[in-house]
Amino acid sequence: MKLDTRVLIMLSLLVGIGAVLHIVSPPALFGMKLDMLLVMMFIGILLFPQLPYVMLLSLVTGAIAAITTTFPGGQLANIIDKPLTALVVFALLKATQKVANKKVLASVLTFIGTVISGSIFLFIGLIVLGAEGGFLALFTAIVLPTAVINTVLMTIIYPIVQQIFSRTSLSQKAA
Repeated sequence: MKLDTRVLIMLSLLVGIGAVLHIVSPPALFGMKLDMLLVMMFIGILLFPQLPYVMLLSLVTGAIAAITTTFPGGQLANIIDKPLTALVVFALLKATQKVANKKVLASVLTFIGTVISGSIFLFIGLIVLGAEGGFLALFTAIVLPTAVINTVLMTIIYPIVQQIFSRTSLSQKAA
């Protein structure tokens, strides 16, 4: 499959916006930040649900999140969790896109995807790398609030992005 340059530029813009949001979000508990970069990754997956775009987007998102993380061992965790999360969200999107309202689906997938991403991140950070803090405490204090915040952000941002896309030539390439 040949990758469209215009789509790659749009995905780059989404990642750039997500990176800025990720960098400026303040640390919450144990030095972890809310992962706003995920929202932009999910928007990219929703707009261009093709495996090559999803994989490229997730690898770049993971790399940028790894560079900007403040969590001990978060570099490895981000590089692993973003592609795995993207594949799960992509599979869920493909399985449900014909039967679900796109705006509702965007919010549901964002919540599920954020929980999956946070769980993988914490597992790697706590179990594999031996970072401090309990899984349940971090999951409750960081992952669940981030999932709620990301879902609210997706509920607000996705319809706006859809409207903008409907006015461009990229709308034929977007799902």
